[in-house]
Order: sequence, then C-alpha cells, then structure tokens
Amino acid sequence: MNNDTICALATANGVGALGIIRVSGDEALAVVQKSFPAKNLAKQKSHTIHYGYFMDGEEAIDEVMLSIFLAPKSFTTENSVEIAFHGSPHIGKRILETLIKNGARMAKAGEFTLRAFINGRIDLSQAEAIADVIASENEASRKVAINQLKGGITNEISFLRTDLLNFVSLIELELDFAEEDVEFADRSALVELLNKIEIKLNSLIESFQYGNAIKNGTAVAIIGKPNAGKSTLLNALLKEERAIVSNIAGTTRDTIEEVLHIKGHAFRLIDTAGLRETMDEIEAIGVKKAKEKVENANILVYLADAATEDFSEDIEMIQSLQRDDLKLIICATKIDEVSPATYEKVEDIFRNAISQEFDFIKISAVENQNIQDLKNELSSYVEQLKASENNVVITNQRHFEALQKSLEAVQKVKEAITFQISTELLAYELRNALEYLGEISGEVTNDEVLGNIFSKFCIGK
Repeated sequence: MNNDTICALATANGVGALGIIRVSGDEALAVVQKSFPAKNLAKQKSHTIHYGYFMDGEEAIDEVMLSIFLAPKSFTTENSVEIAFHGSPHIGKRILETLIKNGARMAKAGEFTLRAFINGRIDLSQAEAIADVIASENEASRKVAINQLKGGITNEISFLRTDLLNFVSLIELELDFAEEDVEFADRSALVELLNKIEIKLNSLIESFQYGNAIKNGTAVAIIGKPNAGKSTLLNALLKEERAIVSNIAGTTRDTIEEVLHIKGHAFRLIDTAGLRETMDEIEAIGVKKAKEKVENANILVYLADAATEDFSEDIEMIQSLQRDDLKLIICATKIDEVSPATYEKVEDIFRNAISQEFDFIKISAVENQNIQDLKNELSSYVEQLKASENNVVITNQRHFEALQKSLEAVQKVKEAITFQISTELLAYELRNALEYLGEISGEVTNDEVLGNIFSKFCIGK
C-alpha cells in the first residue's frame, strides 16, 4: 500500500441536510489547507472542529466544518480530516474535484478500513465487522456485529492461539536438539490443550447456524394446496395487503418474498404458488419454484384448510418435502369457518400420519386468531439455535471455513500424538492449526484474501 492521500464521500449519495467527505494520508492537512484559508490547520490540535469556507481558488464552494484527527489518533492512524458540507450532491462533487486538484486521489472500495487494518488499528475480523454493522438490518445482527467490532472473535481465538504457540515453540526446540532425543513439550498437557481448543472450536462452528439466521434472516416457506390461505396469512403477518387474495385457485403464480421482524430477528417470508397438478404452464412454473424455495428454506409452514375432509394429499405433500434440517410447522387454517369439533380432530390426523417432529397451530388469518402463536414459534426456532454458553457468534462464511480447517488440523495433531508420529510431522500439523486460527484475525493472510474482503466495502469506508 502506498502513502497517497485519499479522499471520498463518506455519507450516502443523494440530497441530505449534511454530507461528509473523508481525507486521510500524510498530506491530508496540506491538501485541505489549500482550500481552507480560514485557519492554519498545521497548528491545530487533534480532535478539534473548525468553521470556514471551502474554496476553489477565489471561489467559495460552501461553508463547511472541518474535523481534524492527527496521527496516530484516527481511524486509519494517519492524519485525517472530515469535511461536513451542506448535503448537495453537486457541492460534494465540487469539493472532491478540488481535493484531487490539490493532490489527493479518490479512495478505492474499503481503502480507509484497509489502512486501519494494515496500520494495526483493527484486526481483519473487526474490519469485516464494520461492514456487517453498516449492513445490519435488525437488532440481533447489529448486536452481533458490534460484539465482533469490539474484538469478540479475536479474543476467543487469541487465547487458544497463544497457548498453542507456546507448544509449537517447545516442539521446534525439540527439533533443534533432535540428536539428543529430549522432550521439552509435555504430550499429555498438549492433548489437554487440544481437547480444550476442540471444544471451543466446535462451539464457535455450531454458532454459525444461528449467526447465519441473524445476518441473512431465516427463510420461511409458506406452502399448501391452492386456496389454503397462504397469501391471506402473509398479509396478516405483514399487516398489509401485500399479496392478492381471491377464492380462485391458483391466484399466486410466482413467489412473493417479504421480510418480517420478530423480537429483533429477520424472517424472509416466501408466499408460494399452491401445490397441485396443473395444465396451466405459468402456474406449473410457479409450483416448481415453490418446491425449490422449500429446498432452501429453514422453516416450512404448511397450511391445511381445516374444512378439508381428506388430508391424504396434504400428508403426501409434506412427506415429499421433509428434510432432517427443516423445521416443520403445520397450520390448520380458516378455523373461523368451521366448528371447533371439526378442526380439533385435524391435529390427530397429522400426528398419526407424519413421523417427523412438528408444531401444530390452529389459525384464522382473516380473524387474526393465533397469528401471534405462529410468530412466537418462528422466534423460538432462532433462539434455540443460540448456544446459551457462547456469547460469540460466527456470522462470516470465511471465519466458518477457517474454524473448520482449524478443527481438522487440531484433530490431526491429536492423531499424530496418539500414533507417536515423528516430531517433524507433529510440528507441521501444529503450524497448520496455528495458520488457520491466524487467518481469522488476519495474522496470517494474503493480498488475494484482502482484496476480496475490502472490495465489498463502500468507497468511503
């Protein structure tokens, strides 16, 4: 990375009350000074704010407020200036053009955060957490991202890595004295540590399912025969007329996806075409897409009309869609249209026919009966994924893969000790485990990985 002074718009594009442009680099103060005659910026203290006009030659572009952050007490650890201006896109464009004319260049995607990482201000998992904080769309994902930003993952990993590093040092020492046949590393103590690491890694890996649900939302497929009440239920959950409802079978031809927030968790509700054999080409495509959505769903909410006399078709459909990792909720719908004696029997019919564990709820979407019970059931699914003893939650696919590789490496080290494999091979497997653990925090990385991570950032971050 070079030491160019970089600049970029840090606020969202478009009209607003204020906009902010960030400038960072060794010459940040000098670059801004050329357009800010009101004060001598080189004589100002860090973390101070200054008022004046931003100039392009003799022309005043806008009245601005400058925030000064002197190295190393800035986000990038470099001299940094933030320019707050009236939120006109045209003014922002003029200021950026002037800064570039003064000697700065436009920042690349994520370059401010990349500099913070390279300069040791944050580790790689914290850098990724910044992107997650910006992208968070619900309370749960915000909390997890903030915990990671505080270094939650790194703290968990660093203790394990430090202990493992001590053993690696002792093993390496044994290699230096190989001719003398000495053993510096206590093998039983090493096995004890490896067991401890294995438990921790498994705990973190298991948290990924919960983390994924938090970050990306839980996919909920609403399935059933035509006119079972799928679109009515979607509208009731969202409390708006999102899907077209009619008594005509096959009204929903395509899938409709909407996000519902329950107790801080995001659920991606997917209203699908009614499942039936059809000669209608368009409807048939909708049925096919509905089945595809179930394959990728976390929860299947199957709706069965309570007035149905024969549920064999529904049962057959559920059995064909069953998966071990699929949460199943069966809802008897339209209970407002039949007597209690009629709908009370429905649960027994499904319990006797379906071996998979499932929750059963009797609802009326039109009358809003027991809709809250369904919401509670959806929420409890996500909460059950969370390991109560583990406050650190893995949400990043890269971290998940690195943890899996670390676990495999740790297991190979245990095997090496069990089978009394040579010290050279033991040292090799230990170094592998260390390397994979180091990938999470960025202690071990490469330019390709960094490029991939920071390319996903916005320009001003």
